Amino acid sequence: MIKDVSTNPYSDQKPGTSGLRKKVPVFQQKNYAENFIQSIFDSLEGFAGETLVIGGDGRYYNREVIQKAIKMAAANGFGRVLVGRGGILSTPAASNVIRKYKAFGGIVLSASHNPGGPTEDFGIKYNVGNGGPAPEKVTDAIFARTKVIDGYRIADAADVNLDIEGSQQVEDMTVTVIDPVSDYAELMESLFDFSAIRKLISGGFRVVFDAMSAVTGPYAKEIIEKRLGAPKGSVMNFIPLPDFGGHHPDPNLVHARALYETMMAPDAPDFGAASDGDGDRNLIIGKGIFVTPSDSLAILAANAHLAPGYAKGLAGIARSMPTSGAADRVAEKLGIGLYETPTGWKFFGNLLDEGLATICGEESAGTGSNHVREKDGLWAVLLWLNILAVRKESALDIVRQHWATYGRNYYSRHDYEGVDSDAANGLIAALRGKLAALPGKSFGALTVETADDFSYNDPVDKSVSNNQGIRILFKGGSRVVFRLSGTGTSGATLRVYIERFEPDPARHDLDTQEALADLIAVADEIAEIKSRTGRQEPSVIT
Repeated sequence: MIKDVSTNPYSDQKPGTSGLRKKVPVFQQKNYAENFIQSIFDSLEGFAGETLVIGGDGRYYNREVIQKAIKMAAANGFGRVLVGRGGILSTPAASNVIRKYKAFGGIVLSASHNPGGPTEDFGIKYNVGNGGPAPEKVTDAIFARTKVIDGYRIADAADVNLDIEGSQQVEDMTVTVIDPVSDYAELMESLFDFSAIRKLISGGFRVVFDAMSAVTGPYAKEIIEKRLGAPKGSVMNFIPLPDFGGHHPDPNLVHARALYETMMAPDAPDFGAASDGDGDRNLIIGKGIFVTPSDSLAILAANAHLAPGYAKGLAGIARSMPTSGAADRVAEKLGIGLYETPTGWKFFGNLLDEGLATICGEESAGTGSNHVREKDGLWAVLLWLNILAVRKESALDIVRQHWATYGRNYYSRHDYEGVDSDAANGLIAALRGKLAALPGKSFGALTVETADDFSYNDPVDKSVSNNQGIRILFKGGSRVVFRLSGTGTSGATLRVYIERFEPDPARHDLDTQEALADLIAVADEIAEIKSRTGRQEPSVIT
């Protein structure tokens, strides 16, 4: 039986960079999740009888919302739902399932790299038929609907057994529980030279992967240990837990510190990596060297032709604006296009669909290609392994050779987390007010060349996205970027990106924070970070 349920709107359901993210108790409010899901369906057209993919990263409240979404999909006229066994689908795997089975779209339940648990974070986002996050015109329509919604439709049916593969019926809709790993593993095997990687590993090359008690555990166990032959135990923390084992599933040098220390030890494995809560981010650490996400993007692009799936070369490279310019010089050398977009993977979708870009990346540890329409943590790890297997050199040597060829971008991101929202917004507003007066102004040896608030003109659909981050560029190629993150759920996160290009190989071994010290000081002086936020230092430095 289909029920029509009256409801009242909530005023706080505006999607951020990648969907709606709030604390679990917020989502547990009466009709809160139902309102947002119904608003998604009300903003779409032409899905009667079509297929919807549903899955999530296994965090707390995942199963409950999946049951709601299944019953609402049945009540709203979908013909079939594909859902991962146990409610599990990594974000890139969900994108692959949408594309492979030509689904109308998908609902992905995740708060990405944010903590999980009864009082921690949860999220819902909608992915469109190309497998990518809904573009702004869709998320704007969803938000508009949430503000006036007065009812939702739901099937009055028993919960679906999510733990047994196979098909079940909910009203007139078929629900098929699928293996969440197999389709994705087959896709990876089609892109990379698994035989070469197996040979590398069988020769004694040691790999360690930290799944952070998050969604990539089952994927990494299947691929790295079973299909590539790495010894049992190479994949750590491989069981997805609703609270990620009480840890923060963000693959950076703070939250994956144990992995970093392992890789810096004298007896370190040859290659270390990690992924995040929903599997779309990656951390790459070679023996004795942390590879910044910006450098990783550039190195993967420069060497992608060594993998079978990219042997014909790249159409272009796309990067988010805060990501360093390292990939720009690779694109220039390869004679291909370079596209600078706002932060948010959704901005890469048109470039990938149009064949303008093949590999994309964000400084926030997201890297991917045209194989899906999401960033893909395990994909980046496997491409690195493919490159290492072919070049037969260490990650450290590959990075040093890349710097010698292209120059080094000293780069760091300083995050000020949980800042009072009014203080953070005031800081950004004050910065915008200073932009016109900054060009030509000197701060010690640094002189501002240009300053602006980044706007993006999509070359495919001609849409314009304004106010995407404040850029201050100095003569000589250094820059500082300020933006507020759209992925948090508590207060505001101020991100400050600091970058200096160094072409001289003799100066490629400096400590990153020391190399950027003058820029860090100038960033605080211009933005008045300490005085406006009350923070004396960043929460996280990457």
